[in-house]
Order: sequence, then C-alpha cells, then structure tokens
Amino acid sequence: MSAIATDQSTARRGELPPRALRDLTGAYAITGRRWRDTLGSARELVTTLLSHPLVLARAEARLAREMARIALGRSRLRPAPEDERFVHPAWTDDPVFRRTLQGYLAWSQTLFEIIQALRLRPERRRRLLFAAEHLVAAAAPSNLFVTHPGFYTRARATRGGSIVAGLRHVLEDLRDHRGLPRQVDETAFRVGRNIAATEGAVIFRNDVFELIQYSPRTTEVDARPVLFVPPQINKYYVIDLAPEKSLVRYLLEAGQQVFTLSWRNPTAAQRDWGLETYVEAATDAIDIVRAIAGDAPVKLVGACAGGTTATLALARLAAARAQDRVACLTLMVTVLDAPRAGRLSRVTDEAAIGTALARSAHAGVLDGADMARTFAWLRPDELVWHFVVNNYVLGRRPPAFDVLYWNSDTTRLPARLHADLLGIYRHNRLREPGGLRIADTPIDLRAIDRDVFVVAGARDHITPWQTCYRAMQMFSRSNVRFVLGAAGHVQSMLCPPGDARARFFINDDYSLDPAAWRRGAREQTGSWWPAWVRWCEAHGGGPRPAPTAYGDERYEPIEPAPGRYVRQR
Repeated sequence: MSAIATDQSTARRGELPPRALRDLTGAYAITGRRWRDTLGSARELVTTLLSHPLVLARAEARLAREMARIALGRSRLRPAPEDERFVHPAWTDDPVFRRTLQGYLAWSQTLFEIIQALRLRPERRRRLLFAAEHLVAAAAPSNLFVTHPGFYTRARATRGGSIVAGLRHVLEDLRDHRGLPRQVDETAFRVGRNIAATEGAVIFRNDVFELIQYSPRTTEVDARPVLFVPPQINKYYVIDLAPEKSLVRYLLEAGQQVFTLSWRNPTAAQRDWGLETYVEAATDAIDIVRAIAGDAPVKLVGACAGGTTATLALARLAAARAQDRVACLTLMVTVLDAPRAGRLSRVTDEAAIGTALARSAHAGVLDGADMARTFAWLRPDELVWHFVVNNYVLGRRPPAFDVLYWNSDTTRLPARLHADLLGIYRHNRLREPGGLRIADTPIDLRAIDRDVFVVAGARDHITPWQTCYRAMQMFSRSNVRFVLGAAGHVQSMLCPPGDARARFFINDDYSLDPAAWRRGAREQTGSWWPAWVRWCEAHGGGPRPAPTAYGDERYEPIEPAPGRYVRQR
C-alpha cells in the first residue's frame, strides 16, 4: 500500500495525519477557508504596516500629495486600458466620479508600494500581497451602488426596475448561493439538449464511470480512437459544450473516433475511492475502447486531475510492459508536482491544508461547490466582484455562458482521492521513480516512451502554466510538444478555429526553464486545435470505414449520451 493510502487511513478515522499537517499543500489545499482566515490575513497586513512606521509615514506623505492633486483636478492617474470595471464614461467625464476613482487608484497603488518596500521574507511578502489584492478588489468604487455611475444610468433607464432586481438577486444569493453572486443563468442550459448534446451512446457503466462512444460524422475514421479522461471535480462535457466550441464535435468532423469517461458523482459512501480506483477505471476504459476498435491502441487525453489519472494509468501500463495499448498521450492544463508559481502558491499553508483534510475526512467527500468558491476567490475581480456589479449594482441577470454553467456543475471528490492528490502535488512523488505506488506497482514516468502533447494556459490560476511546463519535462524519453494558450484554465482548452481572439505560444527548446522558454516563445494567432489534430493523425492507424453501430457484441449501447452520471447532483 502506498504512503498516500497509509496517511489516508488515519484521515478516515477523523484524525489529521501529522505529516499531512506539516507538509501537504497543492491545488486543493485551500478549500474550506472561512472568512476568519481572510480577516486574519488582513490583520497580519495591518500589523505589519504599523510595525514599519517610517516606511508607512513616507508612503502617507506621497499619498497626501497625490490626494491634493486629485482634489485640485491635476492628477494624471488613470485605470489600465484593459480594466473593464471603469469603462462607464462618467469615470472620466464627471468630476465627482473621476476624483473618486483617482482616490481609489492612489490608495491602492500606495498600499502595494508599501508592501514592496518592506523587508520581508519572500513567502510572507507573497501572502501579504495576496491579502492586499483582496482588499483592493473589495474596495473598488465600482462595487458599490452609490459610487458606480452605471447604477444611476440603469435606474433611470429601467424606472427603478434595476434596483428591485438587484435587491432580489442579493436576497436569492444569500438564501441559495452562500452569499456569493451567481455567475451564470442556469435556466438557459439543459444537459443533453443545448449542452453535452453531441450524438452518442453509453456503452459501459459500472459503479465508478460510464463510457460514452460518439457517433462518427465522416464516412471513414482513424483506426486508433481518442479516449478522454475528464477531471473528477467537474463533469466531462467541458469537451462538449455548445456545438461551435465542442472539441468532441471538432474531432469527429476531422475523422477521429471519440470516447469519453463520465465519472459518477460520489457521496460519503464512496469515501475510500482513491487514485487507485480511478487509475484502474481509466485502464479498464482503455481496454474496452481497444476491444471495440479491433485492439487498436488509443490516443489517451486527460485534463486537469484527469490528466494526472491518465498519466498514472499509462505509467502503470509501462511498468507492466503493456504501454503499446496507448498510441500517445495528451495532457491539458495538468500539473504533476507542486505549483511553485501562481496565486495558489501564495495562500497554501498548514492551516488551510489541515482544514481541507479535516473537512473531507469528516464528510467523506470534498464538495465541488466549495472548491469552485475557493477558486473564484483566487481571481476576485473577474469571478466575484464582476458579478456583484452585474447582478446587484446594475440589476442584470447573470450571463447565459456555457463555460460558466459547466464550471458551476461541480461534482464531489472522495476523501481518499483528495488526500492522494494533495500528496502527489506537495511531495513531488512523481519526480522520483517509485515515489508513488498504484496497486503495489511503482510508478516511474521515465518508463513512458509514448509521445506527449501538453497544453497550458498563460492566465491559468488553478494549474499554473510553469508547473504544466515542468510536467512536460518529466517525460524524459518521450517526444514532447508544449503549447501555451493565451487564456485561462478552461479557455486555453476551448480554442476553436474561427475565434478571432485566439492565440498561443510555441518554442521548441524544452531544455529551458519556464521563464526563458516564455521569453523565446513565438506567438501564433488562431487555434492550436488543427495542429493537435494533425499530431493525432500522425499517431493514428490509418483510415477505416466508420462504425455503423455503437459498441460491439460484448459492450452494447445502454442509453443515449450524455448518460445518467452527468445528471447526478
């Protein structure tokens, strides 16, 4: 049994493993933080500032001079051109709103200057900067009814209707959404009708997953099928959103056979499902897909934690000298060790880790909605305060956006899987051969000799691209490719051709560290999907007539896609 599983046996009894309390950190470590932790960080920030009176006095003097210029109408402070909070013309044209905005900019700029001027340990500076960012985001004048010019414009245009709607949204979110603003109009989507709607069938189901086979859209298909392993914390249909951005549909129209797992939404009864459970499920799916495709090797694709699962499944096959069942591996926004960059690295600490493990051990599961809220607070301007303004201040409905609907359609993580993932990310167990064992099989990524294609997002706040890049470098004996999308966690995956804003970065020198790689990278306009499909074709098995029925004699269709598990709440 692995060390992870040993630690988890203690957690299942409701106790915290001492090693976990001391060391664990990672992508899910801050789940479960309460407002007392945020207030604690704010108190630390205030205490630190007060303990450096000279630095504080100089900064206050500079702020006072700038405030005088603002009062006299001589300040040159302006928001960044890309800051969408202050696009209303009154922020520039109206003297009251202009001075309000400039005062906010002067104050927030001074706060960051003070923190940078203090002599602090790097980890403490990062923590204080994170607290300051939250404070500055919350204090923006755009977040308040009285100081947002759009509030008055909307109120006049709607004859007060926007005020009534905004108050109603506040009360509804306090009642139903734990006080956070809704990000999406959930009534606009229905799974199987206008989202997750590509034609297919469930051809296998057990307690852990369903396997979906999609209907071909060409007369010939590649003999080697694509198998997608989705993340365990969200539903699989991130690859099958609206038709114009559905990766499944794009692959089908390019002549690929496509299969995907759809994970069951676990409850406390499945608290003991760990990485071993999910790796075995992915391995079973590989064998089923191969059986249907005439024993052809599969093109394995994983996203986020599903990418970790797919990698472990392939490494386990490599240890058994059976990796010829897989033709190639694609990892999308996947980390295989501890994040050293990005916003998560600023807020992971012993208290957060202990809270996360304690809550999942007690409940048996880690609630996906809690994790979604945590990730939202990592980017408060975009994922919290933007919707405060839209829903409350301006009284508008949340947008009908399929990505945000998928993001809100979370699942739960079993307690054991939660602890297993934490152990991998913090202790870098995949960097050392045998550092992790799955079903008594030592895992060694260096034994993988399949080609690997890695995709990351430059603005990803969940799986920092630098960590994804280092994951790519772990496949030392493989032919690797790395593509850096210009967007965030999901939008870097969803990059359909025809999107005028799409762009990505490439650099063939993978011996460089992440910063040097990025400096030398070339920007490409458009989508990376066509290049990836060509890569898949290069690892394909040649054309064959498209199948005319789902499954085979052993694996017959059970029900139409998207199946039963995707609808579980």
